[in-house]
Amino acid sequence: MIEVIAIILGILVVTLGYTTFNLLRKTEKAEDILVSYKLFIDSIQEQIAASDKRLKEIDRKGTFDSDDEIGWFFNEIKKIQNSLSQFKSNV
Repeated sequence: MIEVIAIILGILVVTLGYTTFNLLRKTEKAEDILVSYKLFIDSIQEQIAASDKRLKEIDRKGTFDSDDEIGWFFNEIKKIQNSLSQFKSNV
C-alpha cells in the first residue's frame, strides 16, 4: 500500500514539476516579447516627438502655405502628425 502511494506521489511530483517548468518557460518568452514591444514603442515615441518638433519649426516659417500642391501635402502631413501626437499622449 505504501509503495502505491509513493508511486502516485512520484508521478504527481514529476508531472507538477514539468508543468511548472513549462509554464515558467512560456512566461519568460512572453516577457521577452513584451520588452521588445516596449522598446519598439519607445523608439516610435521618440521619432514622433522629433518629427513633431521639426514640423513645428517648418510650419512656423509658413513657407509651405503659399504653394497649393505643397501646401495641401504639408497640411496632410500635419494632420498625420497631430494624430500621432494624440496617440502618443494617450499611451
